[in-house]
Amino acid sequence: MATDTLVRRTPAHSSARPSKKEGVGLGARMRRHWQLYAMLALPLIWLALFAYWPMYGAIIAFKDYNVVDGIFGSRWVGLKHFERFVESYQFGRLLKNTLVLYTYELLATFWPPILLALGLNMARRRWFRRSVQLITYAPHFISTVVVVGLIVVIVDPNSGVLNQFLGHFGIGPIDVLSDPSYFRHLYVWSGAWQTMGFSAIIYLAALTSVSPELHEAAIVDGASRLRRIWHIDLPAIRPVAVILLILSIGSIMSGGFEKVLLLQNTLNLQTSEVIDTYVYKLGFASQVPQFSYAAAIGLFRSVIGLALLVMANTIARRFSKSSLW
Repeated sequence: MATDTLVRRTPAHSSARPSKKEGVGLGARMRRHWQLYAMLALPLIWLALFAYWPMYGAIIAFKDYNVVDGIFGSRWVGLKHFERFVESYQFGRLLKNTLVLYTYELLATFWPPILLALGLNMARRRWFRRSVQLITYAPHFISTVVVVGLIVVIVDPNSGVLNQFLGHFGIGPIDVLSDPSYFRHLYVWSGAWQTMGFSAIIYLAALTSVSPELHEAAIVDGASRLRRIWHIDLPAIRPVAVILLILSIGSIMSGGFEKVLLLQNTLNLQTSEVIDTYVYKLGFASQVPQFSYAAAIGLFRSVIGLALLVMANTIARRFSKSSLW
């Protein structure tokens, strides 16, 4: 009799527990796990203060802003500054320089990390893999100012290592920094050297999810290394590569502003003047700052970048079934 009573009570007792858990609200969960929410609060506060709160200042792109009247007291002018930029003689050159430079950078810096990660993943000797990864990873921590200083020293037409090397073959000296045709190559490939090792870490992390049994089965079937890379490793990192490519396309209109500005001089402006540096000069470096005009150009650049991001995400979702949203 006691056993039958215990059996009848057990289901009722077990069914009561889930309903109790389901009734826990957000406040109770926050009190229970307040440490996790406290850690989450710091990046949210930073995001609100430095990413969302300053966005209200974008309205000066539609006004004739002056410091005396302030943002809300300045006169509305609508799309006047946007029309001025589109109709200016600088528009075509700035748009071309920006798209060519950052598209070149995207194409040149996208594949080296993948090749490096695949090579390190196939390396058999552990000490060699760690040494190569350390050597290629270290340049990421060098500041942009130091990198530009190294470039200036290396390509100096009088005492630079590059011109001394070319001098042995009867070539030079070549003033690389003053020649507009060299600017893009100098900017892009120095950036590829600096970011290749750090970007490869993401692909190496994706390759760790590949089961060793797949490679063992492929070896038994007689597959070569290239075959295993093509049919096993590349499909494993494809979703990660697509996501990184989409993010890179979204930021194609706003690349390394600091590096462009530091490498820029009056002799290479033909190819080095991009939208970011032009906005900086209008808003901060000119004798009469044009805040509204500079804000309009910056907002125009952001809208183009958003359009490219949405387009890249749509194409990736349709053809590769990997996307941001």
